[in-house]
Amino acid sequence: MGNIAIYPGTFDPIHFGHIDIARRAAQLFGRVVVAIYDRPSKRLLFSTEERVALAREALRDIPNIEVRSYKGLTTAFAESLGARVLVRGLRVISDFELEYQMALTNNQLAPQLETVCLMTRKEYAFLSASILKEVFMLGGDVSTLAPPHVEVALTRKREKLAYPGDSVTLVSLRD
Repeated sequence: MGNIAIYPGTFDPIHFGHIDIARRAAQLFGRVVVAIYDRPSKRLLFSTEERVALAREALRDIPNIEVRSYKGLTTAFAESLGARVLVRGLRVISDFELEYQMALTNNQLAPQLETVCLMTRKEYAFLSASILKEVFMLGGDVSTLAPPHVEVALTRKREKLAYPGDSVTLVSLRD
């Protein structure tokens, strides 16, 4: 359990599927850094600072988890921390192809890093941050999808939208 693992993603926002993967990773590794990517190539609802704060609140009870933001290559961030493992979550079969490509690319860039994929629990197999945001913005109940503090943050974002009925652009590259 001495290994350092990073669990990278955008976490826009963090939800119960993310939390489940992070908790399970924390049981496998001595230290887990939930690494929140600062500048993904997709439109975000929450700023980096907000995503970090939401994740810290959601994971505050797990002593061997740290939440940090990062820029640049995930492999470079992992190396800067001395991490040997990248943790990824797999929800459905279609996730596998992208995760496999990313694992091969990361291995080419940093052969010492291993990618470990944890299969999501069945109750979260459908869940993504995009689904969470869409259900919420359309008035659905998200209490079984994300912690209460995330729902409060989503409410604040919805209230800041300029016009009633505005939508959040939902583009997913695996969130």
